[in-house]
Amino acid sequence: MMFFATGCNEKKPVAADSTDVVTVDSDSIEVMEDTLVVEQVIPKAADELFDDFIYLFCNNKKHQVSRIQWPLREISGKNVKLVQRKQWGMEQLYMPQGYYTLILDDNKDLKLSKDTTLEHVVVEKIFLEEQSVRKFNFDRQEGKWMLTSVENGAVVSNKNASFLQFYEKFAADSAFQAESLAESMSFSGPDPEDDSHDIKTKITPEDWPYFTPGELPQGVLYNIVYGQQYKESNHKVFLLRGISNGQEMEMNFKLVDGEWQLVGLKV
Repeated sequence: MMFFATGCNEKKPVAADSTDVVTVDSDSIEVMEDTLVVEQVIPKAADELFDDFIYLFCNNKKHQVSRIQWPLREISGKNVKLVQRKQWGMEQLYMPQGYYTLILDDNKDLKLSKDTTLEHVVVEKIFLEEQSVRKFNFDRQEGKWMLTSVENGAVVSNKNASFLQFYEKFAADSAFQAESLAESMSFSGPDPEDDSHDIKTKITPEDWPYFTPGELPQGVLYNIVYGQQYKESNHKVFLLRGISNGQEMEMNFKLVDGEWQLVGLKV
């Protein structure tokens, strides 16, 4: 079983647990600028899908600086700080780890990432241990995506607070993870005995060691909100999506008697 070019029993990349904006040194910037020729005109098509825009935004310094509304408002509760252009460091978001997260109430929301009519998207940087969230708010203005503000807040105020608090422990504590498995879980993915074939089956907690996706992301999560409307729901879809490689892992959780349980896995 493979995910993001790692085996299911091997460790996946774990996001750095830092609250600082990523600052790239001049040599790294020159490399990125050589890779993506900054003098070229960015085609309008790059603004149609948010995923196309954000890839360029995170990998091209000059393009990033041109797509921030200066001075950038950084909001922390009732306090508003105006960040000037010269104070900004290169922000790569989830690009270094090679994947991002989607937290959904319903699989129907998966189609939102392909919606070319979106006008507002939020990238949430979730610090699980600190229980804080840094939101990067992007708005389409005159056909161009722009970073318009950054908000700092607490996980407890997030609409996925209950699930995020559960997930932190689920990902880090193997005993708690075992206790949080439903008696019967759906599985769709490579056969653990022959990974050249896919299977769809039901598995039990006793089968879990053979099907487990391995170490889950801890510390920091990046969740993209394309417009999905979160509500008090007894169902959560936790999707890890690779950047540019088409690989995904989907975990389905259900709230049973006030406790979240894993009820399905798709890889």
